[in-house]
Amino acid sequence: MAGQKWVYSFGAGAADGDASKKNLLGGKGANLAEMSSLGLPVPPGFTISTDVCTAFYDNNRNFPDGLKTEVDTALGAVGAHVDRVFGDSQKPLLVSVRSGARASMPGMMDTVLNLGLNDQTVQGLAALAGDERFAYDSYRRFIQMYADVVLGVDHHEFEEILETFKEENDYLLDTDLTAADWKTVIAGYKQAVEAKRGEPFPQDPNEQLWGAIGAVFSSWRNERANTYRRLHNIPESWGTAVNVQAMVFGNMGETSATGVAFTRDPSTGENEYYGEFLINAQGEDVVAGIRTPQPLTTRAKEAMGETEPSLEEAMPNAYDELIAVFDKLENHYRDMQDIEFTIQDKKLWMLQTRNGKRTAKAALKIAVDMCAEGLISEEEAVCRVDAHSLDQLLHPTLDPDAPRDLLLTGLPASPGAASGEVVFNSDEAERLAQEGRKVILVRVETSPEDIHGMHAAQAIVTARGGMTSHAAVVARGMGRPCVCGAGDLKIDRDGQEFTVTGRTVKKGDIVTVDGAAGKLFAGAVPTLQPELSGDFAKLMEWADKGRRLRVRANAETPHDARVAREFGAEGIGLCRTEHMFFEADRIVAVREMILAEEESGRRSALEKLLPMQRSDFEGIFKVMAGLPVTIRLLDPPLHEFLPHSDEEIEEVASASGMDPEKLKDRAHKLQEFNPMLGHRGCRLGVSYPEIYEMQARAIMEAACAVAAETGEMVTPEIMIPLVAKREELAFLKRRVDAVAETVLRETGAKLEYMVGTMIELPRAALTADEIAHEAAFFSFGTNDLTQTTFGLSRDDSASFLPDYLRRNIFERDPFVTLDPDGVGVLVEIAAERGRKTRSDIKLGICGEHGGDPDSIRFVEGIGLDYVSCSPYRTPIARLAAAQAKLEKGGG
Repeated sequence: MAGQKWVYSFGAGAADGDASKKNLLGGKGANLAEMSSLGLPVPPGFTISTDVCTAFYDNNRNFPDGLKTEVDTALGAVGAHVDRVFGDSQKPLLVSVRSGARASMPGMMDTVLNLGLNDQTVQGLAALAGDERFAYDSYRRFIQMYADVVLGVDHHEFEEILETFKEENDYLLDTDLTAADWKTVIAGYKQAVEAKRGEPFPQDPNEQLWGAIGAVFSSWRNERANTYRRLHNIPESWGTAVNVQAMVFGNMGETSATGVAFTRDPSTGENEYYGEFLINAQGEDVVAGIRTPQPLTTRAKEAMGETEPSLEEAMPNAYDELIAVFDKLENHYRDMQDIEFTIQDKKLWMLQTRNGKRTAKAALKIAVDMCAEGLISEEEAVCRVDAHSLDQLLHPTLDPDAPRDLLLTGLPASPGAASGEVVFNSDEAERLAQEGRKVILVRVETSPEDIHGMHAAQAIVTARGGMTSHAAVVARGMGRPCVCGAGDLKIDRDGQEFTVTGRTVKKGDIVTVDGAAGKLFAGAVPTLQPELSGDFAKLMEWADKGRRLRVRANAETPHDARVAREFGAEGIGLCRTEHMFFEADRIVAVREMILAEEESGRRSALEKLLPMQRSDFEGIFKVMAGLPVTIRLLDPPLHEFLPHSDEEIEEVASASGMDPEKLKDRAHKLQEFNPMLGHRGCRLGVSYPEIYEMQARAIMEAACAVAAETGEMVTPEIMIPLVAKREELAFLKRRVDAVAETVLRETGAKLEYMVGTMIELPRAALTADEIAHEAAFFSFGTNDLTQTTFGLSRDDSASFLPDYLRRNIFERDPFVTLDPDGVGVLVEIAAERGRKTRSDIKLGICGEHGGDPDSIRFVEGIGLDYVSCSPYRTPIARLAAAQAKLEKGGG
């Protein structure tokens, strides 16, 4: 570690780093350095790198050698730039201490402002500013934040002291308090700290600084940051940086302000400046949602029916300067920017810029618009939309013709529509959601502690906070509808009901949120599914140009197949025939077949099923009109079909003419201890070849009939599941081929078909070179391959997998994202060995992983031919496949 650089300075038109050092400096530090180099007005400061975070945790939460010296030197340079000295009672330098990871995590980690204030320096600040009230307002803010973040004294303690003081003195707003009032409040704050801690609030600025730096690094592993990282797949190993920056003050009276802005609308993507600000406030006031802010532009103010002046009206010069900065930053970064700024006594300062969080709808519009504006290429536009987030575009909107009963209107913080029962706290939201109930979380305001409840809820409503409050930013990122700043909403103290304009809504009552309109309605309002055209169609066209992987869908019905085609699927990669067997009109015949003791009984039942199966396949082949269809022959454990009640046994008995007691005895004998590894898949076919023969006949007869009727080429791909040995496949392939040849001879049709297998057992992957002698294609069943590789039951592991994720034993749920180091290696081995035997073997993946963007990146990397996923995830897979190809290199 000797000679390692820990600290990087920025400000005054120069910087040690730039935007390319995001991994080392974090997003905030890298962009502060970049803005400084662009000559923008950035208060000077320095970044303590993410390497320090790693060393801090590796060293039992101690700082590395040499860091203190580097910080002291950098702090001295910051003071020299602004003509202030840290800890000096006459000309004190005050700083902010903020986190900054390489991935933006809004509100998840801790911040301290006004650090360096104590009983002496506050007087120096008052003298320098000529404003005693401002100085003591800053001091009380510092005590509250520092005590909460560093000393562990809950911020509610301070809010209670302040609210009580305001009530006793008939004050409505914080801005009503005088300097003398703040001194009284500060004395109460300090007493509260001492009572809780047993020692006074620290007065030494150096002790304050190192306490804050340690707290920010520690907050990297706090519960809310851990939850956020888990939900957004951010590795813990990345660490956070810490940014220490000279304070500029938005709370210095009526000529000062603070705000948050976006260079385009983050909800809709419209090319309009969007943001909010507060006069005489600090940045935390805007995002904390404690005061409802004012809009940036006059146009937005008029659209929202606000009466308070916009920034454009209140401070026109600073507004014009800000707009020039917006344009410079958007052209420099070639992306929509999320900006924090402060105006101190009419002078504009930039505190942060980052690529703005946006809804999927906005991401789509911004990407397509920026391409049209010549800022980015089609390939870049494809990579600008997070494939996971396309889910949000499939979100419903309210049916415009449906009756609705409006309860309240707030700010349209995040689009989408959802109905559910009202809950008032996050723990309850999570508990009810786990029971399968749909909930709407209603809060005065949300804080980072609410993240689990927000994730569990269908939608979020808050009484306070603006469009850039915590609730708004997090909801947009999660794709949850959200209404903020609903000022008429009054939640009772017990959290059992809320009132709005004289109406009462109780916990458990059903409401509907329209996030795009900022409205809340009583009862459930019907919704409409979105149309996927316009910008969406254009982006998907660009994605299809850029991808190599084909995208198919998993579908068992003509309806699913139709949906898949509408979403751009290029075939069916998995048609699970067992799903067809569960329908009410056939389950009796299926049970009759399973419970038959003789082959003749089975064949008699199968004859009843043949026309049903043939009709199923005809429907699918017609919809797919010549596209490939992979049909998996019967796979599930027999116990899933067995009759359980006496009534069900009687039903089978009367259909088959068998004795009910005999049937009961036969059903009992077929029960298995471990059915997932039992008599299923090709093992059924080996024991009862007539089952697979019936299915092969149904497939071939349907294919010949549809080809004759439509003139389209139909190419069925018949897939034999759960093969572990070449001999199993060879035995069953002979049966399938014999049936196929018979049907072709009977019908006189000329038709290509393929027989292949599902690779879902480690042994099959390892002996793929042998199996490929019999298989024209491999489809990797990664759900079962994950189960059999890890020895994990997907259905039972849900109870303990969260522990593995929380303790970082698993970085990702292996049933959601393909495990590249174990399961992925088996897939790679099988692909390589299969191709060695049969160079033209077709290779695809058809588990849930087929619709997961990170798994698709892996599949592209090893060169498989296609992925198959649920119909609704087809657009996600198409976009992710294009992104994976572009990342790998080559359009």
